[in-house]
Amino acid sequence: MIIQCGIFAAITGIFAQIEIPLPLVPISGQTLAVGITATILGSRYGAFSLVCYAALGAVGVPVFAGFSGGAQVLVGPTGGYIFGFIVAAFLTGLILEKTKFTIPMAMMANTVGMIVILILGTIQLKFVADLGWNQAMVAGVYPFIVVGLIKAFLASWIGITVRKRLVQAKLIQQRNIAV
Repeated sequence: MIIQCGIFAAITGIFAQIEIPLPLVPISGQTLAVGITATILGSRYGAFSLVCYAALGAVGVPVFAGFSGGAQVLVGPTGGYIFGFIVAAFLTGLILEKTKFTIPMAMMANTVGMIVILILGTIQLKFVADLGWNQAMVAGVYPFIVVGLIKAFLASWIGITVRKRLVQAKLIQQRNIAV
């Protein structure tokens, strides 16, 4: 499982480089990778994978969007989104562990994860960029709602499909145990 966590941390770093630039916060593939990771690995391992990803970036490995890295990214305008990835992965995985690993439940869990990422990211964006709440919402939430729902669906579909195959191959357990 530790190797799988490392693989998903690397996948998140790769997906981070797929981006559509916007003024303050780009649309990137990171959140899609977060949803896929949580849907496949569950709460503990999904969150651990994202902790590894954040730690790699914090020490300077260019795994964040735009091939960036360093602690300054975590304390900058987009850092709250990265911290949100960890919380979102845990909650998404936990919801699935407490219910069922199905596409409809994964869609609901990934939508919750998306909301968590947007909330935590926008809070840090507001304070670091010295924006009003409305400005922070315009820059950090509104542009991402429709794209976030599309990513939640894709993460659910891809995640559940891959998870079923990994369970069949006995590479992961049927149900991860939540903490």
